[in-house]
Formats: sequence, structure tokens, C-alpha cells
Amino acid sequence: MFTEDEAIALVGPLAQRVGFVALVWFFLKIVGYALQTLFPFIAEFGFTLVPTITVNLDPLESDDAAGSDGVRTKCDDINLRDPKRKGKIQCFDPSTGLRLGEVKAMTAEEVGECCELAKAAQKRWSKTTFKERRLVLRTIQKYIVNNIDSITLVCSRDSGKPKVDALLGEVMTTCEKIRCINSEGEKWLEKSYRVTGPMMVHKTAYVEYVPLGVLGVIAPWNYPFHNMLNHVISGLFSGNAVVSKVSEHTSWSSSYFTRIVRAALVANGHDPDVVQTITGFGDSGAALVAHPDVDKIIFTGSPAVGKLVMAGAAPYLKPVILELGGKDPMVFMEDVSIEEVLPWAMRGCYQNCGQNCCGVERIFVYEGIYDEFLDKAEKKVKALRQGVPLKCCGEEGEVDCGAMVMNQQIDIIQELIDEAVEKGAKLHCGGKRNTGVGGGYGQFYEPTLISGITNDMRISQEEVFGPVMCVVKVEGNDDDACVEMINNCPFGLGSSVYSGSKARAVKMGESIRSGMFTANDFGVNYLIQSLPFGGVKESGFDRFAGPEGLRACCLERSMVVDRIPYVKTGIPGPINYPINTRKGLLFGGSLVGILYDESWLGKLLAVFGIIKASV
Repeated sequence: MFTEDEAIALVGPLAQRVGFVALVWFFLKIVGYALQTLFPFIAEFGFTLVPTITVNLDPLESDDAAGSDGVRTKCDDINLRDPKRKGKIQCFDPSTGLRLGEVKAMTAEEVGECCELAKAAQKRWSKTTFKERRLVLRTIQKYIVNNIDSITLVCSRDSGKPKVDALLGEVMTTCEKIRCINSEGEKWLEKSYRVTGPMMVHKTAYVEYVPLGVLGVIAPWNYPFHNMLNHVISGLFSGNAVVSKVSEHTSWSSSYFTRIVRAALVANGHDPDVVQTITGFGDSGAALVAHPDVDKIIFTGSPAVGKLVMAGAAPYLKPVILELGGKDPMVFMEDVSIEEVLPWAMRGCYQNCGQNCCGVERIFVYEGIYDEFLDKAEKKVKALRQGVPLKCCGEEGEVDCGAMVMNQQIDIIQELIDEAVEKGAKLHCGGKRNTGVGGGYGQFYEPTLISGITNDMRISQEEVFGPVMCVVKVEGNDDDACVEMINNCPFGLGSSVYSGSKARAVKMGESIRSGMFTANDFGVNYLIQSLPFGGVKESGFDRFAGPEGLRACCLERSMVVDRIPYVKTGIPGPINYPINTRKGLLFGGSLVGILYDESWLGKLLAVFGIIKASV
């Protein structure tokens, strides 16, 4: 027997050598893996020349103050349809009333022509490599980064938002989408290998993701740049053509944004027809949904219109992705610092003038901090500056809140506010049209704070989609009561909970019926483009973004091939036609016993059954 000291003396040096060898082996494996996985990307992103594209701007796209005829129109007199200009959409700056020009209101025949061009171009585009697709997206991104001012200016002119809102909500999110897709997209679309089970052990099974063909996108008006580019990015990367029907309220900017994408395709030697843009009213969207060359519809908008889209696609058994807005809650528990969380409430309610599908529509404040929160929130809301977001019509553009894109939405907001006040809600500030800015020409609604909201009020159940902070008191600081109020709502898109205890915030989040949740933060789900985006209930179904969203642009095809050369599946005699019923039943039952009987005796008896049935 060795003593302890002798054993240490004998084994110690050997253990050190083994440990050193293991460490070297592990280091080499890590280096090898890094080189194997990263080197192709280093070579591609470090040494591939990305084309620089030039997109010519017309005077209205490059000048803050220009108008096509210099005439300003009051918001109540703005009409996108001019009887004297049939077949055209009249375009206006919603913050100034300046006419921006007109675009074509496409007929069903013209929509069909676009779809046919896209389908023809997609056949060639589907054969491109991921590297070629990445280069197109990199070309788009290069243009975006070098032309931020032009893009934000055009967004501001067409939607009335401040340029900072356009930068954060349109430019940054689009660049992150491109970065994420370029970095992870190919991996997300790799073949997904599946287990075969003992009966098919000689087979290899996998799912492959192949292009669907033509994606039909119906985009909303709140983020005209990002909402169009969003699906173009994922659609092109997955090998599809994309036909986008943009909102009639923000059609003017779509020309510029489409030219960027098509220029990037041309610069890299591809057919620009693989991306098409439809401008028009509801009938143009219906024509896109119904066209036989369109393989899937992606719609973002209201539940009412989403149901019409779904009904329009149903006769053709055409799949749809519906993102239908939300009534997102933000919860402030009694253990938070109001100074820390109030900026998030302001950002959630007033960014883009509240016109966000995942914006904060309900703020649940615990009783312990309720009065203090309202006092400080009222001061912040009253300090917000609203007006024309560009240096135009005598304005300097130094504003926090811009205009509303749709004048009709202001009437909807007013109805919700008035009904809530009638039922006992307290209006702290705002609560009406703002006619004191923009010379009375723009479509403005005052930044509003309203409290005392209860579940029987329409404003707690219907989407506001405007610059309104709705505050609900959580009596007794009761987590369960808060969750019950949150879930008593037809929408379920996003949600966020702030607490001094992460565990407590997460526990509440797990009980909220929503497609997305964030603990002690807001809006970051969308900046993490590896996460799927979407909701439940009237917020819609299916997802975009993340691997789920990219794969949703594809046909998921199940594939089975032979694993071993010359080893194939055969049909045993007892179950081959013509079948001997007695032997067939004995063979089939015995095969089930061999594969699934959990006892060894049962399996042994099943083997004898197979032998008996086979002779």
C-alpha cells in the first residue's frame, strides 16, 4: 500500500501533465471552432467591397420647408382624394398642411402587373447565395448610415414626427434588423435535423426552409421607413420577392425608400423588380391579398382591417401574419424609484406621439406611490413641447411631440377621453386638439395625462394610439389584482413590469397574457431582433423577427433520405400485397411489440411472432 505522501508524489506530476494537455487541447478546439465559424465572416465583412449607391432626391425630399405649390390646407379640409385628380392620392405634410404632391392610386390590374414582375424576378433571386443577399442588405445599410439626415427628414415630412423619433424608431431599428439578419439569418435557415426513431433509424430526417415565392406586405403609416424595409429585409434574405402596399397616409415617402432598395439591387447586379411598392386605397390592398402570385400576406394594422385581410385571404387558403396593435401595460410597483421609472413612462407614451403598436397604453401604479407619481408626471407632461418637427412655416423644429398622421385618429382619441371623464376619470392636462401650434394647420393632439382609469371605460379596452398617458391605481399594492386588471383586456402584445425585485417582476410577467414581456425595461424586445415579435388575442397571431419570423417567410419542407448507402426501406412479405390477413396482423402486432413493449419478455415474444409470420 502507498502512503498518502507517496501517492501524491507519484500521481501529482502525472495529473499536472494531463491537466496541461487537456488545457492545450481545449484551447486548440476553441481556436479551431472560432476560425471555422468566424473566418468566412471575417473574410466577407472585412474584405468584400460594399457598393456605394446614389439616390437622387427631389426638392421636397431634401428641403425642410418646400411644398409642391406652397399652399397650406387646414387639417379638416385635407382630402387624400381629389375629384379632379382621379386615380391619384393627394399627399400632405400632417404637421403643416403643405401639399407634398401626389402618387398613383393603383388599380387591381396595376397591382397584378407588379405581382407578376415580382414573381418573374423571384425565380432568379431565389438562386442567389446568402453571401449575395447579405451584400445587398449591406449596401442598403451603408446608404442608410451615410444618409440619416435625408431619411429622417422625409419621415418627418410624411408622418409629422420629430427627426429624433425617426432616428430612433426608423433608422436605428432598420439598421439593427439588417445587422441581425446578416449575422444570424443563414444559421436560422440551415437544415434542422430531426430524430427518426427506431423504425426509421436507417434514414436521415430534416426540415429545410425554402423561399415561399412572393410575400405581400400591407404596411401601416406610423413608421413609413421601417415598416416597409422591415419585411423587405427578411423577405429578400429568405429568397423571396416582396410586394409592399404602403398606407395611403404615408405614400409620398415610399418612392424614396423604394428607390434605395432597388438601387442596392441594381448595384449588385440583380433585378430590381424583385421588390415592388403598391400605392393606393383599400381596393389596392384587397387586390394584393387576392392575387394568385402572392403566396403569403403580412399585415400590420387594426383588428378591424386585419379581419378583412384574413377574410380576403381565406377563399385562396392563403396564410397570413397579423400584427394588430396592442394595449400594452407598464407596471410600477411600490418599491421603485419614481425618478428612475418616470422617463420610461414618458418614452412609452409620447414617443412618435404615441403612435406605436407596442407603445404604453396603460400605466398601473401601485397605491403606495400613486399620488407622488401623478404629481411628478403632470409636471413632465406639461413641459413637453409640441409643434412642427422641421424648420418650416416659421417654426424651428425644436419639439418633443409632433403631429398625428391621421386626422381621424384625433376624433377617436377625443371620444375615448370624453367618455372616460364622464365616467369619473381625472384629466390632469391636455385632452383636446392643439390648435395653438403650426398656425392651426397641423394635425396635433395635446400631450395628455388622465388618471382614475377603470376597466369599464372604453379607454382601458380600445387602442388610443396617441399621446395619452392613462394611469390606473393598483389598490393595496396587490400583485394579483394588478394582473387581473391587465389581463381583462382584448389585446395582448407587449408588457413591462418595474420592481425593486427582479424575481417579483418576472413572476408577474409570467402571469400576463401577452406575446412579449420586459422586466425593468421597455421597448428593448424590438431592439433584440433575435426575438420574435407578435401578440395574442386581438393583437394578432404568428410572428416576425427572430428565427421564427424569418422561417415564417419560408416553406417548411420535411425531408427524408437514406442514411446508409444501399440500405433502403423494404416492404416485408407479410404486409406486401396481396396481404395474408392472419400473417399481416401477426407481423404488425409483433413489430409494435418489439418497438414499444417496455418488458423484455414482451419484446422476446414479439421476435418469435415476427419469425412465425415471416415463414
